[in-house]
Amino acid sequence: MRKKIILASQSPRRKELLELLQIDFEILSEEVEESYDSNMSPEEIVEYLAFKKAKAVAENTSEKAVIIGSDTIVELDGEILLKPKDIEDAILILKRLSGKKHRVYTGLAIIDLYQDKKIVTHDCTEVLMAELTEEEIKFYIDTKEPMDKAGAYGIQGIGSIFVEKINGDFFNVMGLPLRRLYLSLDSLGISLPKMMTF
Repeated sequence: MRKKIILASQSPRRKELLELLQIDFEILSEEVEESYDSNMSPEEIVEYLAFKKAKAVAENTSEKAVIIGSDTIVELDGEILLKPKDIEDAILILKRLSGKKHRVYTGLAIIDLYQDKKIVTHDCTEVLMAELTEEEIKFYIDTKEPMDKAGAYGIQGIGSIFVEKINGDFFNVMGLPLRRLYLSLDSLGISLPKMMTF
């Protein structure tokens, strides 16, 4: 039996990544307040928010489905870097990231309403940003790409030219750890279409 899969996110990047797995899915998201306890670790934050997003959809759907929720944050020296509030904030964030290693955490929550099961996990990727000049920062800000990204950069876009090295899952930095997602779905008995046996 093919299970209905719902992506609980309006993120174009997560939609593109899930499409790489060649599975049929729908997009359905609910507005949730992305607040959390300030004492939480980065791992706890992303798992908590990812589950919160998936649970909101699960509570508002009337049919069986497998719901995938996700949340991504950037952490530098113990501080969470959110989406920039404005241009000045984006410049400040990029200056802080310049020449340093930071970590990108993505939480993954899967609620399987067919089996009444859930998986809540996360992945972490270490990213080394190049030393950025004032000219490079101005150029990047002018592209508008940093303004809606956690940590003020997108590794899948123009921001990729400033990334010197990564250690971990590249797709995790984009917002969906595909290897971990594949293994989680497989553990629930959900195979990729071309791997299904009939």
